[in-house]
Amino acid sequence: PIPAVIGRKAGYTPWTGNSRYIHSFIFQAASPSGSQGGAGAYPSSHWAEGRVHPGQVVSPLQGYQLVPVKRLKLLFHSVLFFSDINECETITRACQGEMKCFNHYGGYLCLPRSASVITAPEPSGHSESSLPVGSNESFSPCPVGYEAQGDACVDVDECVLDLHDCQPSQDCINTQGTYTCQCPEGYSKIGMECVDIDECRYRYCQHRCVNVPGSFSCQCEPGFQLAGNNRSCVDVNECEMGAPCQQRCYNTYGTFLCRCEQGYDLGPDGFSCNDIDECSYSSYLCQFQCVNEPGKFSCVCPQGYQLLGTRLCQDVNECESGSHQCAEGQNCVNVHGGYHCVDSNRCQDPYVQVSENRCVCPSVKPECRDLPFSIVFRYMSITSERSVPSDIFQIQATSIYPGSYNTFRIRSGDDGGDFYIRQINNVSAMLVLAREVTGPKEYVLDLEMVSVNPLMSYQSSSTLRLSVYVGPYAF
Repeated sequence: PIPAVIGRKAGYTPWTGNSRYIHSFIFQAASPSGSQGGAGAYPSSHWAEGRVHPGQVVSPLQGYQLVPVKRLKLLFHSVLFFSDINECETITRACQGEMKCFNHYGGYLCLPRSASVITAPEPSGHSESSLPVGSNESFSPCPVGYEAQGDACVDVDECVLDLHDCQPSQDCINTQGTYTCQCPEGYSKIGMECVDIDECRYRYCQHRCVNVPGSFSCQCEPGFQLAGNNRSCVDVNECEMGAPCQQRCYNTYGTFLCRCEQGYDLGPDGFSCNDIDECSYSSYLCQFQCVNEPGKFSCVCPQGYQLLGTRLCQDVNECESGSHQCAEGQNCVNVHGGYHCVDSNRCQDPYVQVSENRCVCPSVKPECRDLPFSIVFRYMSITSERSVPSDIFQIQATSIYPGSYNTFRIRSGDDGGDFYIRQINNVSAMLVLAREVTGPKEYVLDLEMVSVNPLMSYQSSSTLRLSVYVGPYAF
């Protein structure tokens, strides 16, 4: 407690200036007439309550300390001021948890750490000239907050005339006869301070909220954009906005997917499409050769063949299609992958042609005695790498005599032993491929049938001259 003698100077009204900065005041009786009387502490959140009488002991309000200042010989004979105590510095851990300490006049505030407080700067100390002096002020017939203009009382705009005591963080709002101090939008008033409102606590935003002093903004996750209300998030159709997909783009909620056409694989970046080399996966895709193309593959066949469907190769019959180059007097013989031109008449003396592809040696000619009676010309084609043993050609007797016995043999042309004859019965036999052969290659086999009739003591033979063409491929 600080003892003091309190009094009021006769003829003066105690100063009613900005009570925010004067927290307690005293008067020392000095009236020559010895007038007495108490001066009350005027109502204010920072002033002492009740009335102060001469000789009363004055104590600082809680949160303030007494600071001696020079005595003023004006309105008051003696003035003392109290200064605010910074509890945030003097009290250890004044605020707990996630709360932050903010010093306040006569106390302190515990606010969230995200709060933003705009603190008014301390005004310059009042000087003697700032205090009202003299007692010759003119009497005003108007209430406080009004001023006389002629016979009328007109409201004083304290905000325009800077007669208000609003904080720099507050807005001054003029009203009839007075004014109010309001915080800007986005702030709330706590004590004398304007504290930022953390709107993000109220979950105004659908995705992300960013609090800023006095306001907030909403942000969306990637793949979304703010709706017209600036709070909700709506999906972005990246496919319509130039998504980097090389071929196909599919929009999904919040993102998009890239896909490729058939025959392509999606690249590691998820956007590009790389051609699939189907030919490298298998050697059985095509019968002859596989050709990779962008997004697909195709099969090709060698010369003399054509595609059967999309993968198989089929021999082109040049003899039927008329694409051969055989001359007049020649016959076209189709083989695998090509054709051969043979003479229409292949009979050589002493043989004479009796029909197409058949020659006979007349018995009247002496040189025909040891030769086969007839020679028939036949042609056939087989593929390479044919599985063996394989029946390839059947021999059939055309003339049958009672009591005759027929035998069949390969008379010539099989020097390598690639064929053999399997007799089926008395009138037919089968030519069998005994070994796997690879073309292109040509065999000319003389297959002989010997007929013996013991009753008539008769023996004759005939030859089938078979030309076997082996194609260059296994198809």
